[in-house]
Amino acid sequence: MGQDDNGHAPGRSFLDRLGHVLWGAPEDRDALRETLREAHERGLIGSDALDMIEGVFQVAEMRVRDIMVPRAQMDVIDREELPESYLPRVIETGHSRFPVIDGDKDKVVGILLAKDLLRYFHGEQRASFNVYDLLRPAVFVPESKRLDVLLRDFRSSRNHMAIVVDEYGGVAGLVTIEDVLEQIVGDIEDEHDLDADDVMIMQRAEHEFVAKALTPIKEFNEYFGTHYDDEEVDTIGGLVMTTLGRVPKRGERLEIGGLQLEVLRADSRRVHLLKVVPIAEESEVAG
Repeated sequence: MGQDDNGHAPGRSFLDRLGHVLWGAPEDRDALRETLREAHERGLIGSDALDMIEGVFQVAEMRVRDIMVPRAQMDVIDREELPESYLPRVIETGHSRFPVIDGDKDKVVGILLAKDLLRYFHGEQRASFNVYDLLRPAVFVPESKRLDVLLRDFRSSRNHMAIVVDEYGGVAGLVTIEDVLEQIVGDIEDEHDLDADDVMIMQRAEHEFVAKALTPIKEFNEYFGTHYDDEEVDTIGGLVMTTLGRVPKRGERLEIGGLQLEVLRADSRRVHLLKVVPIAEESEVAG
């Protein structure tokens, strides 16, 4: 029996081939991807569905080290700190969970939920407030753990955060269930993100800004007084990827034209959100 121009047996419909791949336990994952993309081209599945399916594949292939928040970027609370010293930090970052340490990031003693701090504002309980009483147990996972396994563990244990350790037992970073899910469904925006369609850049602190990666370079230049070239790329996210020659991971930083750009959100395909800090201002603050 001959074959058509695509190498398939004549008379065999696309749906037959799709069914064979999906229910015939294909050995080649690339073949499954190719068939699903063909289904998308034929209008059988939407772009969102295809992106999510490919995201599932990526989760099965990725490790915790690929998406974790690096140790240096972890926002933590020292158990000896008074609430007055860290409450402004809790409010500024907008995180729902914080690792609590005992003087060093290698000594994580528990996880504090931001909502539990509401008790501190209860007048009768403020005098007897003790952060030790509020800590949840910390979960530790190795850098090499597969993301699909981690997601299953998150679901079964109902934990939303895990501390990542290296082969020597030192803390390498942290990972949340949101980090894993974003690999499947894309960026998960919350109330602390730039959620308005017409707002591309927002000032978050005196010397700190947040910019969507889709911000046109022309608009970025006008806002910051920079002179980035927009001949090869149109957006600031595209400029970051072009400069690095790859898709960066969250937490990566680079300096371009007097600004430090840090990747706040990214998946394996694109950058979503950037933190922008003027280098001169950063030096003054540090000094």
